[in-house]
Amino acid sequence: MVAEDAAESGDRSDAEKEMDLKGLESEAADGHLDKDVETVVSASEALSPSDAPKEETLDPRTWKWAVIFLCFYGFMSSIRPGEPFITPYLLSPEKNFTRKQVTNEITPVLTYSYMAVLVPAFLLTDLLRYKPVLVIQGISLVVIWLILLLGTSLLEMQLMEFFYGITMACRVAYSSYIFSLVSPVLYQRVAGYSRSAILLGVFTSSVLGQLCLSLGNISFYTLNAISLGFVSFGLLLSMCLPWPKRSLFFNQLRNKEQRELAASAAAKSELDQMKPKESESSSAAAPCSASRWKDFVLVQMLLEVRNVVKKPNLRLWSLWWVFNSTGYYLVLFYVHILWNKVYPATENKNVYNGGVEAASTLLSAATSFAAGYVKIRWNVWSELVIAVITAVQAGLLLLMGTTDNIWVCYASYVLFRGFYQFLVPIATYQIASSLTKELCALVFGINTFLGTILKSIIILIFADKRGLALDVQSQFLVFFIYFVLITIVYFVCATVVIIRHYRNQPREGGVANDQASPTELSPMGVNSEPEPFSNGKSAQA
Repeated sequence: MVAEDAAESGDRSDAEKEMDLKGLESEAADGHLDKDVETVVSASEALSPSDAPKEETLDPRTWKWAVIFLCFYGFMSSIRPGEPFITPYLLSPEKNFTRKQVTNEITPVLTYSYMAVLVPAFLLTDLLRYKPVLVIQGISLVVIWLILLLGTSLLEMQLMEFFYGITMACRVAYSSYIFSLVSPVLYQRVAGYSRSAILLGVFTSSVLGQLCLSLGNISFYTLNAISLGFVSFGLLLSMCLPWPKRSLFFNQLRNKEQRELAASAAAKSELDQMKPKESESSSAAAPCSASRWKDFVLVQMLLEVRNVVKKPNLRLWSLWWVFNSTGYYLVLFYVHILWNKVYPATENKNVYNGGVEAASTLLSAATSFAAGYVKIRWNVWSELVIAVITAVQAGLLLLMGTTDNIWVCYASYVLFRGFYQFLVPIATYQIASSLTKELCALVFGINTFLGTILKSIIILIFADKRGLALDVQSQFLVFFIYFVLITIVYFVCATVVIIRHYRNQPREGGVANDQASPTELSPMGVNSEPEPFSNGKSAQA
């Protein structure tokens, strides 16, 4: 749970045609839940040029101060020093919940809540233009820490997890907010600023929490009281944010309709003066409003998703996003409980969750950055790369689930996160580079939602008290088997693809060799036109 929200910042990814991969990397490394829709929308915005003007629509001083303030908000809202220590706090004498209660009754509520709130939050973010959703997120964070400080019952802790799910679902608002403040030519720069602010906030939060416990020798309760102060300040900052005038889907649609109505009215007025009879006949022949629903961009994109899944490259990386991110976040949800099982802390100073989270955040940032310099024939070797990395992750999970050495467990977790974050920017680019920003956001949102459903099913079967209610070490063995199964599938697919490639290569001659030359993960040109829908229409709003 702790790791997951830190990911908003760090991974517990959110992508980008104008943005270079380093922007993607900083976003992906931002935290655990990197994943999800947050990484998605910000990535999609930066990778695809919008139809907005190429110059800043706001006064330079205005948008610069707005971006600075938003980055400051992102940094401050990420400082929650008690977050890496929520699980030890619940298991400590201060709260006195049992490990079974935390594992099988409290933690599962987080995934159920996130699944229920994800789609409404995604739509409301665009409809309400970001700011109200960020205020809701701030209120939820305040409620979480009030419950942690004052709550004593199992039901109250489950309610706390419910609000945690809300904060996770609302993270998409921050990642997409900043793009409403500037023109597309600045997307790359401001995306890097916003994600770096979050990443720095997560790192600072983890280090601060660890120093307070190890050197300050304060209690978990005091640390959570400090966190309440920070999230309350973050809520005040969210209320002071400027209100954007445009967004991704709904508000751009309204503006487009208004422009079309104004243009048609002007054309009709001119036609009336020239040829009144022709004007009347053309007006009568206009399509009825009932059929106009097909012209809405959102409806067009929903129809276009069917064609997206037919593209092998998009299908492969979308499936990776669904299945591998599912296993990744399951580990993030339960790893703190595992650490307490492997090494029950008798004193606050013996808990090093904050230091481990800080180290894993730095490694995630480094591996994400390194992914930008990898040159490989992705059309041939994608499946094999995914299979090898997934196999290594499976081995790390087996090590975590069987070792009785807490430092081995810590190191395995740091490496596990680093390997996942290496693939996040690659997957983001592979999915987003050929899609418009609107369709990209929709595809990422669908992938995230499907992954959340899969997480909920696995937790319901193996972790929930209504299912098998396995202990945490048994759950990690289940996670190990899960990664082994998808590794086998990836290796089989890699074998088929590689054999097919080398069988076809002699027939294609020199052309095949030219097309198979290694390519670097660099974004498409700024002047690239957005890919049209299969019906010939563009997704640009």
